Amino acid sequence: MNDLTKQDFEVNRLGKATLTSPLYREYKEDAPHKEFIEDSRRIIYDASLASFEEHKNNDIEPISFLKAGPRKEIYFDPSKTKAAIVTCGGLCPGINNVIRGLVNGLYYRYNVKNIWGVQYGYQGFISDYGHEMVKLSPNVVKDIHLFGGTILGSSRGRQEISAIVDTLERENINILFTIGGDGTLSGNHVIHEEIERRGLKIATAGIPKTIDNDVNFMTKTFGFDTAFTTAASIVRDAHNEATGAYNGVAIVKLMGRDSGFIAANAALAMPDVNFVLIPESKFDLYGDKGFLKTLAKRVEERHHALVVVAEGAGQHLFEEAEVVKDKSGNIKHQDIGVFLKDQITDYLKEQNMEATVKYIDPSYIIRSEVAIPADSVFCNDLALNAVHGAMAGITDFVVGRWHNQFTYLPIPVATASRKKIDVDGALWWSVLETTGQPIDMTND
Repeated sequence: MNDLTKQDFEVNRLGKATLTSPLYREYKEDAPHKEFIEDSRRIIYDASLASFEEHKNNDIEPISFLKAGPRKEIYFDPSKTKAAIVTCGGLCPGINNVIRGLVNGLYYRYNVKNIWGVQYGYQGFISDYGHEMVKLSPNVVKDIHLFGGTILGSSRGRQEISAIVDTLERENINILFTIGGDGTLSGNHVIHEEIERRGLKIATAGIPKTIDNDVNFMTKTFGFDTAFTTAASIVRDAHNEATGAYNGVAIVKLMGRDSGFIAANAALAMPDVNFVLIPESKFDLYGDKGFLKTLAKRVEERHHALVVVAEGAGQHLFEEAEVVKDKSGNIKHQDIGVFLKDQITDYLKEQNMEATVKYIDPSYIIRSEVAIPADSVFCNDLALNAVHGAMAGITDFVVGRWHNQFTYLPIPVATASRKKIDVDGALWWSVLETTGQPIDMTND
């Protein structure tokens, strides 16, 4: 954050917005004027009094985000606008809700009728794959929020950027909405750069889809609430498994490649968990303060234990091996869940402790879930604000939420680094208090 400047948070624009928004023409005179957002309205990054006084005393403008929402003037003529929607990366609860929100926002609020879905991620732009675009309308998407996954299909992996922009240009696409995580948003930015290089007037807008809740400068991403809510019920069942056997140990592996937000929040939502292991907090297996000895003590005293581990936790415990990446460029982690099951089983056997160890990996169930009501509302708000921004000619941006306000962020800022749990912060300390696990499970 210290290396970022005010300029880094300024979004790009295709040009001056000169057309009167159809929302403004239909606007009721007695409605509050705050419905339309002026560009001067911004959301402060650090809203603390100390930060305010520091910036005031030094006569420095604080870092802030452009407030999202409808503008009185828009850039694109709705009658001539053609929009495309693409979903990329792994599945996540709420993708269909976002698609539905985008289509309805374009169709009903801006009278944009030419809306197309790109099938199977960025592959859908490459003719060699043979994935045809599908026409979208409110009637097509009216029930899709009742289903998990994505009606457009998804894929991982980079595609040739020039070929993607060739398709956008050939198909006369004016606005591209990308729904995806870090890799998808980074791809959106590179697409924007190629669009800009060619001098085209095509807006690109991102809606952050990451179940891990690890995108910077936003309170949360869609699908996260559904993920840890679903995980909490699985954790409850795992607790039943653990208590149902003498010296029963249940291990639940949850998503969280680099950040442990799902594991931490699931444990707080279902406070029967005894250990939460996350990527941000290193632990040793062996030694007086190590995890295995601490676990064995818990089992000896209470005759059961419940462990929740994020998929990216404990990677330092594996022997160094060649780094392997998936098609999205993410490092493929070793399976910490299976590893812990074997290590716990062997250790308790060595201690002559009779034990039953159960391992549960519900990842693909969780990510395919239907969005819970809170997520459904959030998805629709993200989609509508993406539509408002793109129609106003804002480009290369991602929609976020900060201090309960929706914002527009330049994609490079949002993807520069990943949000992680602060192990000295309130969230992790709540987890420690709830589980009763040691603050430190290293022998250093």
